[in-house]
Amino acid sequence: MHPFQRALALLALVGSTLAAAQDYPAAPITMVVPFAAGSGTDAVARIVAKRLGERLKQPVLVDNKAGASAQIGAQYVAKAKPDGYTLFMTTNTSHSANPALFATLKYDPIKDFTPIARVGELPFAVVVGSKLPVNSMKELIDYAKANPGKLSYATPNSTSLAASETIKRIAGIDMLGIPYKSSPQALTDLMGGQVQMYVADLGSSMSMIKAGSVRALAVTTRGPVKSLPGVAPVADTVKGFDLTSWNGILGPAGMPRPVVERLDAELRQVLAEKEVQDQLAQLGFEVWPSSGPDDFAKYVADQLAHWTALIKQAGIRQE
Repeated sequence: MHPFQRALALLALVGSTLAAAQDYPAAPITMVVPFAAGSGTDAVARIVAKRLGERLKQPVLVDNKAGASAQIGAQYVAKAKPDGYTLFMTTNTSHSANPALFATLKYDPIKDFTPIARVGELPFAVVVGSKLPVNSMKELIDYAKANPGKLSYATPNSTSLAASETIKRIAGIDMLGIPYKSSPQALTDLMGGQVQMYVADLGSSMSMIKAGSVRALAVTTRGPVKSLPGVAPVADTVKGFDLTSWNGILGPAGMPRPVVERLDAELRQVLAEKEVQDQLAQLGFEVWPSSGPDDFAKYVADQLAHWTALIKQAGIRQE
């Protein structure tokens, strides 16, 4: 191709991309969630999707593709057309922890996705069944040491797994991990006494904590959580514990920059609204938006490195 023709072709491509961005969105958008309905991420996604759709004047439909520790949803989005009509509301499970937890992963958390915006942090809490005779993190550790191998804990996601294993390692206690497919199932068994501990997301567990069905001993965040006054951070008792469960929106790799910037701008407006913040706060969710797609991209890369080191230190074996 002649250089002049090549230049014309490039200009045409840029022009069509800009035109598509200006017309965006011209159809409904799908927001894939890699966890089951009723999970904390699902609840956050539905609040954000509804308001985002109102701002974009197109429906944003939540599509739950749960399973395999968020791998099914991640693989689906990675293969989707990068036109802005398939978004991924995900967490550290798919993009920070899985690369260290699974020997074979059918997606690359960096190369296969376009980071758009961080939404915030969904705090997790160490919760126990109401019949277990402990009321603090220290009492749980002491009880576990007095009863080695007799306590079990639920692990329906990588945050629960990494947090539980890190607590075990630092505190020097012996407990048995039981894999689960979903948060609601884990909570049901915690209440029933089939497992005694679960590091649960507040989105799915808050109502049960408030009802007294389960007892919150500590939160995984660095500082206290407003929605759980009086519940101290794990790190106050388990020194060196540092785990953030972030939540953000990405798309397939290769999305047009103007579309990414439009979505980021609209999402930041959504997250700045008091009504949205209040709705998310009821889930225990803390809004913490990134300052742009590039900022979020750096954060995703940094968290991948952090979680890889965390999981290695915890001695968790790859599946």
